[in-house]
Amino acid sequence: MKIHVVQSGDTLWKISQQYGTPVDQIVSANGLEDPNRLVLGEALVIPSPYQQYIVQRGDTLWQISSRFGVSVQEIVNANRLTDPSKLFIGQILTIPVVYHDIKAGENLWSIANRYGISVSAIVQANQIQNPAMIYVGQKLRILEPPKKAIEVNAYVVDTGQTGANIVSPLTSYFTYISPFSHGVTETGGISDLNDDSILTVARAANVSPLLVLTNFVGNMFNSDRAALVLRNEDIQNTLITNILTMLKQKRYTGLNIDFEYLYPEDRENYNNFLRKVVARLRPEGYSVSTALAPKYRADQQGLLYEAHDYPAHGEIVDFVVIMTYEWGWIGGSPWAVAPISEVRKVLDYAVTAIPRNKIMMGVPLYGYDWKIPWVKGTNARNIGPRDAVNIAAKYGVAISYNESYQSPFFRYTDESGQQHEVWFEDARSMQAKYDTVKVYNLRGISYWVLGTSFPQNWPVLAANFAIIKK
Repeated sequence: MKIHVVQSGDTLWKISQQYGTPVDQIVSANGLEDPNRLVLGEALVIPSPYQQYIVQRGDTLWQISSRFGVSVQEIVNANRLTDPSKLFIGQILTIPVVYHDIKAGENLWSIANRYGISVSAIVQANQIQNPAMIYVGQKLRILEPPKKAIEVNAYVVDTGQTGANIVSPLTSYFTYISPFSHGVTETGGISDLNDDSILTVARAANVSPLLVLTNFVGNMFNSDRAALVLRNEDIQNTLITNILTMLKQKRYTGLNIDFEYLYPEDRENYNNFLRKVVARLRPEGYSVSTALAPKYRADQQGLLYEAHDYPAHGEIVDFVVIMTYEWGWIGGSPWAVAPISEVRKVLDYAVTAIPRNKIMMGVPLYGYDWKIPWVKGTNARNIGPRDAVNIAAKYGVAISYNESYQSPFFRYTDESGQQHEVWFEDARSMQAKYDTVKVYNLRGISYWVLGTSFPQNWPVLAANFAIIKK
């Protein structure tokens, strides 16, 4: 997989010729609605040459390996299959080999550069005795480099069949799916959520559904509701019993607790509550995870941060989702949603307090469109990455890229003369985030939130990681 930034004079045909990738593959990977309309500064994913295969009824690894001329073990290694005898219908397998016919003027260095691998990898895969002695028409096996295996969680706020339709085409990319959310009542009850269709889709695709529990009252986090629960052991006991009942009834595989804006004095109350939850749920085979505010340091002030005790959560629960997004937010001034410079500052602290193999880095799948000059008290408009590019195309403006924040942005003037500033995500910004996961050697990533149009993210994800399935 490569990323191409559109320059003056570029056309899809020229780009396809440059990379040797068919136009239709580029169109599909990027969700281009009009292949003749490119935006200056737009990032395009050039898909990986390695094929993907969707498992059909009756398939075996031996049959698939024979069809594509690749060994069973190579498929097992590329897809991190823990039990090669168990495939499920709809499972997406990477076929980690392509065949390259040497053309006039090519050498092993140019071929290796094209596929993003080393010359030695080609030499080894093809048992070449003398790298200088290759010839036109010779067929080379090009093996996909091994990828880091990670877990991937995704939150989804749409419910019912709408939510299921959003999740269904993306299940191969997820370890967990987290329908958002179940609230806690004053008596320790749990509000219902119309997520049965989502759970059905998830289980059919070997995606583990998590019960997300929040201190929501209405559509907002409520400090008082959390305090009521965290300061009353009877309510906690009732709540934990209700959690276990719902986990079993709806066949969730674990619990994700997202209690936000807690009073500072409830810090240890929250830690003790988590200990009780884990003591009850873990023996039953359920995982317990939490969502944490993005802190730069242990003593960071503010209602969002103070009661979130990184070391305690790192010790108590199975993993944490650190919400590394919303620097640029709907009620604030224009800025990148997840500037990588700030994300890394959070991780610099996080890895000193929480084991790296318990950290899921939060990743946004959206952007914002602000009116400028920004006026305090006004709200931005939430937009998807594909929508952002379409806006730039509509108003004929180029997309810029902030290297410090690793985020694309642009400004435009609408029909009424109102100026706007847009910050969003693209293939480059996502690659920067995935590189960060590798550098910090984290457990994985957690997306907030499914539902926006961002087709190019998924081939970028697949090119970087093998997704762990439970």
